[in-house]
Amino acid sequence: MKGARHKARELALQVLYEIDSVKHTETVALEHILERVEVSEEIGQFARELIHGVLDKKELLDQSIKDFAPAWPLDQISLVDRNILRLAIYEMLHHNKIPVKVAINEAVELAKSFGSNNSSRFINGVLGSVSNMVVNKNP
Repeated sequence: MKGARHKARELALQVLYEIDSVKHTETVALEHILERVEVSEEIGQFARELIHGVLDKKELLDQSIKDFAPAWPLDQISLVDRNILRLAIYEMLHHNKIPVKVAINEAVELAKSFGSNNSSRFINGVLGSVSNMVVNKNP
């Protein structure tokens, strides 16, 4: 059974995807998702925290993706994969409330659920590079 935080990440991913794909505002995108899915206050609050954090740090997160996946231009990474990476890198570098390995595992699970056949390997590889940087930065 999926935990509350995983469900919040799924919700956040869906909102970020809608913002990225059809350029809806955060409020409109969140309302669209919440019309279809009933969530607890805990899940909703954590999802909002992630969404706000990713949107606030989007330029830094995108630069991190460019740095850690230099062979893949940002606009050539699928919307799903790009937003999974943004979420995970936000949690790894800016949120710091979960272990790096948990952020990677959560991202890989999101990729398996929402991405293509190769998404989980791609996400794992990019986040492995981010993880190496985090570990070397904080020995």
